[in-house]
Amino acid sequence: MAKHQEVKAGVIFPAGEKNEAFAQYFTGQSYLKTLVADPKVNVGVGNVTFEPGCRNNWHIHRGGFQVLLVTGGEGWYQEEGKPAQSLKAGDVIVTHDGVKHWHGATQDSWFEHIAVTAGTPEWLEPVANEDYDNL
Repeated sequence: MAKHQEVKAGVIFPAGEKNEAFAQYFTGQSYLKTLVADPKVNVGVGNVTFEPGCRNNWHIHRGGFQVLLVTGGEGWYQEEGKPAQSLKAGDVIVTHDGVKHWHGATQDSWFEHIAVTAGTPEWLEPVANEDYDNL
C-alpha cells in the first residue's frame, strides 16, 4: 500500500477533480483544485495532488515564477543540471522565471502541494522513466 493515503482526500484543501486539462503533460494521474483564478490577480493558485509515481513533464515558467508549498506526502523537485530534492510537508520551493524543472510524487507515496503560479508554462519532454526510477 502506498504511503500517505490521507492525501487522497486533500490535506488542507480538497484534492479536486482529475487533472484532465493538463493530463498530456503528466506521467500518471494528478488532481487539481483551482483556488484562485481571478483575471484581476496576476497569479493563479491551485491545490495539486499526485498519485504515487505521478510527475509532470519538464517545464519552464515564462514571464513569471512558481512557488510550491508542500502540504502532504512525499515528492521530488528537480531543476535541470541539479540533483533532485526530496520534498515533504512544510517544504517551500521557489522556481524563478526561465528555470527548467519538474516535480511530482515519489514512487510509493501520494504527494500534494499548493502551487502559486505567474506567467505561462512552456511544457517540454517527460522526465525519463530511467532517471525517475533511479531516484
